[in-house]
Amino acid sequence: MGRFSELVNKPVHELATFIAGMPTAARSRSDDHSPLIKLNANESPYGPSPKAVAATRAGLEHSHWYPDDLSAVLRHKLADLHDVREEQILVANGSTSLLGVIARTLLGPGRNAVTSACSFISYPMVTRAAGATLIETPLRNNGYDLDAMRTTVNPDTRVVFIANPNNPTGTVIDADTIDRFLGSLPEQVIVVLDEAYSDYAQYFAAKRSIRYSRSLDYVRADRNVIVLRTFSKAHGLAGVRVGYGIGPAELIAYFTRMQDTFAVSSLAQVAALAALDDEAHVRRAVENNAQQATWMMTEISKLGYDAPETWANFVFLDVKQDAREFARRLRGEGVLVRPLGAWGAPQAIRVTIGTAEQNQFFLRALQTVSS
Repeated sequence: MGRFSELVNKPVHELATFIAGMPTAARSRSDDHSPLIKLNANESPYGPSPKAVAATRAGLEHSHWYPDDLSAVLRHKLADLHDVREEQILVANGSTSLLGVIARTLLGPGRNAVTSACSFISYPMVTRAAGATLIETPLRNNGYDLDAMRTTVNPDTRVVFIANPNNPTGTVIDADTIDRFLGSLPEQVIVVLDEAYSDYAQYFAAKRSIRYSRSLDYVRADRNVIVLRTFSKAHGLAGVRVGYGIGPAELIAYFTRMQDTFAVSSLAQVAALAALDDEAHVRRAVENNAQQATWMMTEISKLGYDAPETWANFVFLDVKQDAREFARRLRGEGVLVRPLGAWGAPQAIRVTIGTAEQNQFFLRALQTVSS
């Protein structure tokens, strides 16, 4: 125990340290210093839109000015895109930052949030940081068990977190199932529909003939729903940090009070605006991802692994052994993947779907460490 231990709030003591990714300087193999293929963080292998890059470079000329605190131009464009009112949108420093704002606004001691085990790791972090209790229900068929979650909701529940598709399992909940779940909840519960991978899921849903989501319909009907979206995935702006929430205007106003001043940099705002104008770039990323997902799932099954069908840009893989050690061996072969012990799946890894060349390299490495 250090000398500041008694000064630190209890929730801080209870939070584990999470390493989100590997520093750039460490992304090489220890034997010959050749670069590692980075498939551990669900980043887009196709990079940002050239339009976003150009807009960011131009924006540097004005970086001596503070950013627009309300991201007004970006909010206006997003409102038009989603057919909602501007006051129903809050732009944030990534959707993870917005999760913290939501938790600080709605949660606290004596309150709880409900989610699934083996879901987005930020949900327990933001809940506990707010001094609240997190209730997790077990996975069912590698996805959310909404029936089990409903039984855990009690008078102290204020938030339900649903990642759809789920990170890290890649599974999806169809729109009709979400409809039924929302209709069963009491009025004091706010449902956060985290749709970080919606671009991929919508494409897969069209190909697989299911209805993925009616999330924006809930917002337009002023339901107790907050929809989260991000520019970190298909738009390729993970390093810029920009995401947004869409929900009831009254709630968004409260969240705005809790967000840091100048939370979203001017460069992030101009990059996101330009990225929205490059639909072809997003379409290419999504289509290539779907093509590679099909190929990867086939090749993985040939090696004897049973992976659930993905609706995102990553694959969840049960390796039937210690995942940390398995990931270490893959790193020795030149590939970074994410072991999922911190998510409660100590025998599973998550692998980002990369380019065709990256995926072929990964499959060769997987075959080597599996033999």
